[in-house]
Amino acid sequence: MTPEQVLSHKPKFLTQKQREFYFEKGYLLVERAIPMEWIERVRKVTDEMVERSRKLAKSDAIFDLEPGHTAAKPRLRRLSSPPEHHPFYWDYAVKSPLADIASDLVGPDVKFHHSKLNFKWAEGGEEVKWHQDIQYWPHTNYSPMTMGTYIYDCGPDQGPLGVIPGSHDGELFNQYNDKDQWVGCIDDKDLPRANLDKAEYLMGPAGSITIHNCRTIHGSRPNLSDLGRPLLLNVYSAADAFTYTANPLASKFEGQIVRGKPARWAHHDPRPCQVPPDWSGGYTSLFALQQGEAWDAEQLAKVSAQNAAIRGKAAGVRIDPYTGQAAE
Repeated sequence: MTPEQVLSHKPKFLTQKQREFYFEKGYLLVERAIPMEWIERVRKVTDEMVERSRKLAKSDAIFDLEPGHTAAKPRLRRLSSPPEHHPFYWDYAVKSPLADIASDLVGPDVKFHHSKLNFKWAEGGEEVKWHQDIQYWPHTNYSPMTMGTYIYDCGPDQGPLGVIPGSHDGELFNQYNDKDQWVGCIDDKDLPRANLDKAEYLMGPAGSITIHNCRTIHGSRPNLSDLGRPLLLNVYSAADAFTYTANPLASKFEGQIVRGKPARWAHHDPRPCQVPPDWSGGYTSLFALQQGEAWDAEQLAKVSAQNAAIRGKAAGVRIDPYTGQAAE
């Protein structure tokens, strides 16, 4: 659907002014959008996932660990595809206000794509370099958007999400390096064209949500505070947006309609989109790619098995996606 078509539908949650702001600027911050009852449940389940990570020494397709992670003092960068690992996260993606808010911005028919939880751990949680999302997972149009939920209050020292207003209507940047290797971020030589001086940083109390379009340039600084900044991210699109590359964060829920009905016609935006590497065999992480980290053969084999288990394919060892362990 076009923005004009979306705006012609009566909103379920947002004001018309908020919707118009999103289409003009490419992002939106909605403070205290999520009731605390939901947030408390997100916190509880997320604490359980952190406990599960203690037994790991290396990152895999489920847990992306920061350097220095130990069983005694866990430090996580990301939990990939949370709905695959605890059923509550899927309930949150579908039954919380998120899907209604998505329908106000993509139209009444809403499709789920994937989810992740970026922790931005206290006292050094890593930066996310400036990038655009859609080159990671191209669609036939540019309706996909990422909705982030602040699980705790987020202030300026915790590495809040930063966005470049209006960049969704601008250039789509190359996210390969000069050696034609995927790095998943905008090259330093191209950053002068990205208008970083216009960056807006989205902060708010627990339950606030950040929303950015798939073309919007965004990133975040390291977290130098003594408070973590977990941000639960869910990606939705219009039902008439279809993928044509493998999802880097495999999910059995990809493509499920969470509001409205399936599309019978695909909407094709005439603007081209860069194509990422083939993620069908597995994916390390945005952080590893941006930081140039090399994962060893054992890690890559586990990632492949975990992704195959989620995608429903045969693998040498089947990994239970809820436990991360070999299944019988």
